[in-house]
Amino acid sequence: MSAYAVVMFLAGLGIPVLAALNAALGRHLEAPFGASMILFAVAFLCCVIVSVLQGGFSPAKAIEAPKHLFLAGCLVAFYVVSITYVAPRFGLGNAIFFVLLGQLLSAAVIDHFGLFNAAETRLNAMRVAGLLVMAAGVWLTQVASAK
Repeated sequence: MSAYAVVMFLAGLGIPVLAALNAALGRHLEAPFGASMILFAVAFLCCVIVSVLQGGFSPAKAIEAPKHLFLAGCLVAFYVVSITYVAPRFGLGNAIFFVLLGQLLSAAVIDHFGLFNAAETRLNAMRVAGLLVMAAGVWLTQVASAK
C-alpha cells in the first residue's frame, strides 16, 4: 500500500469524526452555520501554521489563479454545512453513505473525462459494476434502517 493510500485512508477515517463533532457543535450552538464558521476558522488557522512552517506559499500566485478554481471553497462549505445540519436528523451513517455515493459518481465522471486536469481513467464494466454495488449498499442500508 502506498503512502498516498495510507494518507487518504486516514483522511477518510476523519470525515465521519468531523461530521459528528461539527454536528454536535451545531446542536450545542443551535446554529449549524455558526458551527461550520468555527470549523473553517480553526481549519484556516491550521493551514496558516502549516503554510508558514512549510514555506513556498505565494499570495501573488493565488491572486493570479483562475477564479473558477475558488469554487472548491463553496463546495467544501456546502458539504460542511450540509453534513452538520443533516447528520443529526438523518443519521451519520446514512449521511456518510450518500456522501460516499456522490463522491464515487463524481470521481468517476471527473476521471472518465479528465476534468480539471485529472488523469483520464475511462469508465469500464468493472468500474460501473463497482458503482452499482455501492449504490446497492446505500439502498440496503436505507432499507435496514427503515425497519
